[in-house]
Amino acid sequence: MGKKIRSIKINKRLICASTSSYVVAEISGNHNGKISNLKSLILKAKKSGCDAVKIQAYQANTITIDSKKKDFLIDKKNTWKKYKNLFSLYKKAETPFKWYAEIFKYCKKIKITVFASVFDISSVNILEKLNCPAYKIASPEITDIPLISYVAKTKKPVILSNGLSNFSDLSLAIKTIRNENNNNIIVLKCTSAYPAPLEEINLKTMIEIKKKFNCLSGFSDHTLGINTAVHAASMGASMIEKHICLKKNSKVVDSFFSSTPQDFKKMISIIRNNSTTSGKIDFKVSKSSKKNMNGRRSLYIVSNIKKNEKLTINNIRSIRPQYGLHPKYLKKILNKKVNKDIEAGQPFKLSYLK
Repeated sequence: MGKKIRSIKINKRLICASTSSYVVAEISGNHNGKISNLKSLILKAKKSGCDAVKIQAYQANTITIDSKKKDFLIDKKNTWKKYKNLFSLYKKAETPFKWYAEIFKYCKKIKITVFASVFDISSVNILEKLNCPAYKIASPEITDIPLISYVAKTKKPVILSNGLSNFSDLSLAIKTIRNENNNNIIVLKCTSAYPAPLEEINLKTMIEIKKKFNCLSGFSDHTLGINTAVHAASMGASMIEKHICLKKNSKVVDSFFSSTPQDFKKMISIIRNNSTTSGKIDFKVSKSSKKNMNGRRSLYIVSNIKKNEKLTINNIRSIRPQYGLHPKYLKKILNKKVNKDIEAGQPFKLSYLK
């Protein structure tokens, strides 16, 4: 655990502790079943300044079965209760496999990275043929150890969300990836509630994940607005993932907790500006500050003084500007005599002492 946390690259973009947060726009089912909407979301994410877009790679029948049995019914208290059962929900939200080649081609054309959350081995196989640069394991899949192992074997970055896992679940998932000689891991602190309540976000856990597992960590954001994502970035999140929608629309499956392109653009602007101001550890006077160095204090004669007269707090003081002797010498020179007449306003020098 003492080793240095490694950096990761996704399509040549370096992700590490010293780089600005890698911002991912999660499209999920917000395309509303139309590839034209999906392309529009990708383009708007690109224009907002995102590093990448992400799709969810499943079909309804690869993630569940069409059953009306109790286990498969959506609870009446659940946000998506109108879809009745899991199959209907995932059918509404799925991104058809037949779109994938066109999606990757379009992203290459407009020069934005695309990768995917994967939910079964068949989706990984399809995406591997498209040279998908990274894979996400969603919170519900963190216990699917065979899937995680299969993904890890690609040797590509694996992003884990921890919204539905305890410490031992997360430990096992990370161990599984590393057992395949893959250390390209990013763990996203996540709260799997939609929208997520602020009091359950616990961003301090994101920092602890980095320490405990010696890997990069970030934040998968399901809160309303952009403030929490911005805060996570300022706390050192290596990756920020957030859902994007064209507009708030009750007929679009995930739009109620997603952010619009306008909000994304604002969020990313703040994150990038904050990253710039965080800068590096540097105790030197900055380049632009140097022109104001004369604003520092130094020792000046403040009233006319005659040769052989003693220096006192009444005739020498620490004042601006900085062209006189350093103020640290004041105590040493008080009550000492000067070797010449000195006018008020003259910067003091040690050579003036008798």
